[in-house]
Amino acid sequence: MFKFLMSLFIILTGTNSIAQNNISQLDWPNLTKYEKSNEAVKLSAMRKKKVVFMGDSITEFWNNFDSVFADKPYINRGISGQTTPQMLARFRPDVIALKPAVVVLLAGINDIAENTGPISVENIYGNIISMIQLAKANNIKPIICSVLPANQFNWRPQINPALKVIELNKLLLQYCKQHNITYVDYYTKMVDDQMGLDKKFTNDGVHPIAAGYQFMEPIIVAAINKLLNK
Repeated sequence: MFKFLMSLFIILTGTNSIAQNNISQLDWPNLTKYEKSNEAVKLSAMRKKKVVFMGDSITEFWNNFDSVFADKPYINRGISGQTTPQMLARFRPDVIALKPAVVVLLAGINDIAENTGPISVENIYGNIISMIQLAKANNIKPIICSVLPANQFNWRPQINPALKVIELNKLLLQYCKQHNITYVDYYTKMVDDQMGLDKKFTNDGVHPIAAGYQFMEPIIVAAINKLLNK
């Protein structure tokens, strides 16, 4: 009897531990990260022509984002490590609900790194197109940014990303041309002769350093201003 009760106790406590672990993973898209900030934006007197930057760590850790764009109604909604299915899941609360005039999408590199599991380039592309379609359905003008060059991942050394980056960018550019959507080409301006991110822009081959962001800033601002002035 004692052994039975001990076994039951172990099973129940083990089950409880698993349940607690599952609860911590329920917010897979990290919807709570910007929940309070989103409410503050909705209540603020920010100008109508807001611009939301949606992306991963390259967006979230944009060097001095709030200072660099202090005079502009730009809102950062990047989350480090995220893939396109996660961004698609939070697109409504983190973009649509804020009622921006423009959304800037920079996504796909973490999918290629298989951060949330294997995924084809076609499905990465499909998730980005779904976000574009959601934006347009809600009168938000989309800007699609090319995926930055990368020929290695220090956290996934077994993956060779260079050709997949090129393939995804080709699909995105074709779609933008066909549907008259603004496409921002960082790739061709920042790639080196090894199909990687030029070392003057990065320390790890994936994420821009200050010099990389300084190079990107006038490019994206010009694209946003051109779109808003149409």
